[in-house]
Amino acid sequence: MTIKLGVPSKGRLMEKTFEWFAARGITLQRTGSEREYAGAVEGIDGVSLILLSAGEIPRELAAGRIHLGVTGTDLVQEKLALWDQLVAPVEELAFGHADLIIAVPQAWVDVDTLDDLDAAASAFRDKHGFRLRIATKYHRLVREFLRSTGVADYALVDSQGATEGTIKNETAEAIADITSSGETLRANHLKILSDGLILRSQATLWRSRMADMDDADRATMTALLAGLS
Repeated sequence: MTIKLGVPSKGRLMEKTFEWFAARGITLQRTGSEREYAGAVEGIDGVSLILLSAGEIPRELAAGRIHLGVTGTDLVQEKLALWDQLVAPVEELAFGHADLIIAVPQAWVDVDTLDDLDAAASAFRDKHGFRLRIATKYHRLVREFLRSTGVADYALVDSQGATEGTIKNETAEAIADITSSGETLRANHLKILSDGLILRSQATLWRSRMADMDDADRATMTALLAGLS
C-alpha cells in the first residue's frame, strides 16, 4: 500500500499546495496532460498523489479512499456531517482564505444584524405570502448557523452559479456565500451583516480517520508529517 495524498487538481489552490509542499522538501507534480488527473511525488517514498476537485476531497477522506487531503475548512464542514469524527486537521496552510458570510442589499438600511434580518423575514412573509429566500451553496452550515442565532422565517435556495447575482435576478432576497476581499459583494450592492460571519475558512491539510493503514503506511505517515511540521 501507499499513503494517498489528495490535492486540488487545478488553479491557484493546486499551485499554492505544490509550493507549500516544495518549501518542505517534497515535490508534487502533475504528469500527463491537463485532462489527466495523474501526479507524482518526489522527496519521500511510499506516497502517491491523487488529483481531485477541492469539493471531492472531503468525501474521499471520509470514505477512507485517501489518507491525506488539502481542501478548505468550509468544504469539509459543509459536506461532512460529524466531520470531526471522520477527519482531523493536520496543518492550516495560510492560503485560500475566505469567509462564509450572510449579506443583504445595501438598500436595506434598517437591516444590519441577524436580529434585524429575523424581523425583516417576518415582515417579508406577511407582505408577500412566502418566506424570504437566502441563496447559498452551503446549506448545512447556513442552516445550523441560523438555527443557533434564532433566525427562523426563511427558505434556502440552491445556488451553484454566481450567488451574488441572485438578488439582482430576483431569485433570492439575501445570500450566504464565501468572500475574500468583499469586492464582488460591493459591486453587486450587497453588505455583510455585522454579526453575519458564519465561518473563517482556509486551505488545510486534513488526515482521514477512516483510511486503513498497515505498519509500512504508518511509518510513512509518521515520516511525512514529521517532515511537514
